[in-house]
Amino acid sequence: MVTTRAPEDAYTAEPFVPGPGVGLAALRNAAAGCRGCPLHRDATQTVFGEGRTSARLMLVGEQPGDQEDRQGKPFVGPAGKLLDRALEEAGLDPADAYITNAVKHFKFTRTEPRKRRIHKAPSLREMTACGPWLAAELALVEPELIVILGATAGKALLGSSFRVTQVRGTVLERDIHGRPERLVPTVHPSAVLRSDDREQAYQGLLADLEVAARALG
Repeated sequence: MVTTRAPEDAYTAEPFVPGPGVGLAALRNAAAGCRGCPLHRDATQTVFGEGRTSARLMLVGEQPGDQEDRQGKPFVGPAGKLLDRALEEAGLDPADAYITNAVKHFKFTRTEPRKRRIHKAPSLREMTACGPWLAAELALVEPELIVILGATAGKALLGSSFRVTQVRGTVLERDIHGRPERLVPTVHPSAVLRSDDREQAYQGLLADLEVAARALG
């Protein structure tokens, strides 16, 4: 008896990503059918990036949360509202940015059936599987600057040795998916919401975003 492997067993989105030259709508439609890793099984839907393909700034977070998974759009929950506020205070217009996540499906756990879904960090294997989608977004948008929101996004873009605390608020220059990029790492806005001193954590995020605003000029 011959057994065939399910697409998710290969842990790569590559077979689902359209070739070069397609637009954002075609990428989003293709991503809706991605089975490049097992996360699609439990998630409600794929949550692809949103924004202008002419955006100078790209924001990359970790993965969709509960609200994002339900609505199908990135950063529509409490962390997204806090991020919009910080961007505006830093002099960056959220409407002029392209925002996405390193992983496009919500990974979660439940203590009991029908209980609240609790966020669970994606593995390096899952981040790597989703990498071709992020590469396609970068190739389409060609941002002048990338803001990395949190450790998971940083590891997805810069490798497993990335530590947000060591490089946050600095302008890095790296080759990402074959393109020279400038990046400013900072914490994920959800980390601000979880902080014991939320105001201090918010001011730290704001200071990092102000570095990004100056880097864009």
